[in-house]
Amino acid sequence: MSRKVVFKTYHQNQLSLIPPSYDDLVPKNHPVRIVNTIVDHLDISTLEKSYKGGGTSSYHPRMLLKVVIYSYLRNIYSSRKIEQALQENVHFMWLSGQSKPDHNTINDFRGKRLKGKFKNIFNQVVGLLAEQGVLSLKELYVDGTKIEANANRYTFVWGKSIKTSKERIRK
Repeated sequence: MSRKVVFKTYHQNQLSLIPPSYDDLVPKNHPVRIVNTIVDHLDISTLEKSYKGGGTSSYHPRMLLKVVIYSYLRNIYSSRKIEQALQENVHFMWLSGQSKPDHNTINDFRGKRLKGKFKNIFNQVVGLLAEQGVLSLKELYVDGTKIEANANRYTFVWGKSIKTSKERIRK
């Protein structure tokens, strides 16, 4: 006895009467929303002051900062890959508000605008997360684990051998 195969309807060229909002396509608990909320609470006045007036309009530094932070969270570091994600990925489209800066703009923002200011921004993020109880600033642990690489087991250098080598070099 054979059964009739039934497929779901598929109309690639069918237009919607009301296009969906990007907000509907991003789940409420998605990490992109967390990045958005955190960066919205940061004081970026020093970053905004680095822009001088005149000329053509610039992309907002808050939007670029959100895009860069979310890219790093997703292990995307190349400015060209970030540019591609802004054109193809719904989460990046939502975060940027459909802005599509090119790779040169992204690279200039990271290299010139964020230079010397990223530490302050990072400190604000840590302070905000501590204030919300996400992390604690009471204890800090540093793990001194040495992990041997596959290359050669004799390639690591002990601290004592560095001291003796320095003395030998001085002599």
